[in-house]
Amino acid sequence: MLSKRVLAVVLTVAASVTILFGGWFLYERSVVAAPLQKAINSSDGIVEAGKPDITAGSVKIKVKLAPDANLRSVYETIYKESRDVIGNRELKLDIDQNGSAALDEAWSSALFAVAEAMETKHYSEIPAALSDLSSHHTGIKATSEMDDKNVYITLKQGDLTKYIVLPRTPAQMEAWSNA
Repeated sequence: MLSKRVLAVVLTVAASVTILFGGWFLYERSVVAAPLQKAINSSDGIVEAGKPDITAGSVKIKVKLAPDANLRSVYETIYKESRDVIGNRELKLDIDQNGSAALDEAWSSALFAVAEAMETKHYSEIPAALSDLSSHHTGIKATSEMDDKNVYITLKQGDLTKYIVLPRTPAQMEAWSNA
């Protein structure tokens, strides 16, 4: 049988761990996740959103957007409504794409011009590259918008949509895994 002293230490450690993890869970749920979920729900254009994955450097959210969603507006609303939660973290939306091979091919044809414009910071060349894309690929409409953090590109072909978010900081662009 365990001595009373060992039993007291074991019970104290178990109670401390339970209180600490329980408190962390409640804090994470009420102070961090709830306001972020409220911001996501208040954003026009989001049809469905998963649970936010919050790390030290980023906030990642899996979302499904409406066909007429404005990607820049979605980002802006989430940033604005949850500024205290996001802080300096990078907001990454994992967008459920309903694209097609034709949209992927069109994006590939414009990728070099867009990458060059991003790398040289000649952002005004991006709409021209997308206009060229639209003229060479019938039925595809391309739009672009920009804010202080990202360039947002939307390719549409009927009901199909491909969303691309390109960070404006060249060191973070790497291979554009989110394209």
